[in-house]
Order: sequence, then C-alpha cells, then structure tokens
Amino acid sequence: MQQWLVEFAVDTPRGPKVSSEAFYMPSEQDVRQLIVKRGGYVLSIRPHERNAFERWLARSSWWQVQLLRGIQFRSTATSPGVALWRLIQAETNPRRQNILSPAREALSRGLGVIDALKALNIFDHGTIAILSASEKSNRLHEGIPHAIQNITNKRKNRRAIMGTMAWLGFDIFTIVQGMFWGRGKIIAWFRENPPQEAEELEQYNEVVGNLELLWDVLIWTAVGIAVFFAWMLLSYWHNRGKKNFLAARMTRKIPLINGYLRDLGFADSTAAAARMIRGKVPISDVLSQASEATTIPEVSQYWDDANEDLKRGVILGAALDRPPLTKSERLELAGIADLSQVGTVMESISEMRQQASKSKHSLIVWLAFGISGLYLVVAFGSAIYALTVMNMSMDSMMGSLTSGG
Repeated sequence: MQQWLVEFAVDTPRGPKVSSEAFYMPSEQDVRQLIVKRGGYVLSIRPHERNAFERWLARSSWWQVQLLRGIQFRSTATSPGVALWRLIQAETNPRRQNILSPAREALSRGLGVIDALKALNIFDHGTIAILSASEKSNRLHEGIPHAIQNITNKRKNRRAIMGTMAWLGFDIFTIVQGMFWGRGKIIAWFRENPPQEAEELEQYNEVVGNLELLWDVLIWTAVGIAVFFAWMLLSYWHNRGKKNFLAARMTRKIPLINGYLRDLGFADSTAAAARMIRGKVPISDVLSQASEATTIPEVSQYWDDANEDLKRGVILGAALDRPPLTKSERLELAGIADLSQVGTVMESISEMRQQASKSKHSLIVWLAFGISGLYLVVAFGSAIYALTVMNMSMDSMMGSLTSGG
C-alpha cells in the first residue's frame, strides 16, 4: 500500500474542474482506475514523500506515544477506529496532518484501526503485534498501555547504547584527531633529525617506520569503523519497518548481537501470542500473527513452521517444541495439557527472554567499553613510543654536539 498525491480533472456543466486529492492504494494503476470510475482523468500522480523533519517527527517515540494516548483517551466512549478518525480530524498542524494522511485515507476506505496504524509506517513490528493482538481480542484500549511501555523500554535501551557509544566515540575522535593532524609533522621531524651513527640510524629508521605504520592502522581503522556505523544507522533509519535489508543481515551475523536481537524477537512475539490466546483468538491466527510480530527471520520461521505442523495435525505442544527455543523453554511447552496453559507458558517465555536480552544488552555495553579501552591503550602507547623515538634522536644530537665541542 502506498499514498499517492493525484491531480485530476472532472467534466462539469461549467467546464473541467481540476482537483487534488490523496489516495492510499496498492499501485498507481489502481488510482487511475478509481479516477476513471469517478468520471475524471488524471493530470499528474506521484507517491507522497515526507520531508526530513516529518520523517523524524513520525518515527520519534514521543510522537508515537502521544498518538497512542490520544486513541486510548478517545476510545473510552467509542470504537478505536472512530477515536483515531476524530483524532485525525481534530489535528490542525499541517506537518502532523501530512503524517496522519495515510491513516485517514485507510479509514475512509473502510479499513480497520490496525491497518490504519500500519499505513503510517512509524511503529515497529513489536508494537504493532501488541496492538493487533489486543484488537483481535476486542481489548485494544487495554493493549495500548502495554504498547506504550514497549516503546518506552526500547527508547531507554536505545538511549543507553547511544549514550555509551557517543561518549566512547568522543574519546576516540579526540585521540584520532590528534594523531591525524600531528602525524605528518612528527614523522617529518623524525625524518629530518636522524642519528648520525650507522648502527643507531638503522634501528631508528625501523622504529620510525613501525610508528608510522601503527598510526596509519589506528587512524584508518577508526575512520572505517565510523563510516560503517554511520551507514548502519542511516540504513536502519531508512528501512525502519522492513525485515530483511543488508544492514540487518550484517548485524545478525555478529554472534552476541544476533542473540540479543533473537531474545527481543521472542519476547515481543510470545507476549503478543499470550495476549491473543487470553483473548480467545483462534490458535492458527495466533501463530500467524506472532510470525509478523518480529523482524528477525529466525523467529518468524519458528512460528511459521509451528503453524505448518499444526495444520498437518501435529498437537500444539509438539508443534511449538522446536529450536531455537532453549531446553528449559521446550520442557515447559512439552508439559502443557490444554490451550489455557499455553498463554501462561508464553508469558513465562516472554519474561525470560526479556531478562536474557537485558543481560546481553549490559554485556554489549561493557564489551564496547573494553574494545574502546584497548584502542585507547594502543593509542596512548603509540604516543609514548613516539617519545622514545624522539629521545633517540635527541640523544644522538646531543652526542654529536658534545663530540664536536
């Protein structure tokens, strides 16, 4: 689905009338067919694109929380769909109107509140899964606080990681900047003031060459890592909501981060599954929706495989008892006797995975400290090494002056 901005003309008794309107439809051809049914003809059509500020505002956690709270407040006296429609109609800020226009178009076409929120393309899969699970059990107003808590927790995790990386990055940047601007002058001074003795000169040239090589490695390693992380951040920001893009695939290949993302994926999907089971949603819909609750292919495949086994007649406990669940989680699933116990087990798995993700998060932060600390030690060591080289040159100069005197 895509929002399209269309300028079209319609014949009237007073002549052609030009109008501009936004449509939320799968393709450009669908929009053209709709305009033809209205008796008009298209003058121009283009996909709607948000500007940079609108994209930042739409994807900020603050805006997401405010939107969900507005729906929750208005849905106490009416349905969530009507609450969202009234919220959109009451908005007067032009930028926010542009952000909410896909949801308005989706609601005007008769789609539900979850489809309208998906059309905004601002919420992650975990938040949408919580809202969808609550909506399927007709308890969306109860699920919104859980979705807000999910957004808040992820915001805290992001701030912790970004704060750590910013502090470490500042330290490394200052040292690399000093090496980058001082490298040429220091190496040039070493080259211009070599020792006079042949034996010392050979050793001196070897030491200066090693120092120059070490500084080149440190500088270009830092530059390469900085460019890589900048590209990763921009890629994640640009592809937010998508499941399998290049930066995500590269991130999942890092062992510790892969485990952290897998734990978060299971925590979100099992929590959504438990909520749907509590709401008496059919188990096939539960497994299908849980697969959509995460962007981690490994976790999505788990739910899809379990759903396929269930369709082939395999009992639910055996269908869910499979990797990549841990041994303790599989033992809990193997002991279930009826569907009512599945929700309790899913909630337990979600809590365990949430705790495991917090432990891995702390480990990632401390590992980042350790790696950056090692880099700083090497950088400071190279500076001390440079002083040693300078002492060699100064000793040779002083010896030459003494012998000459």
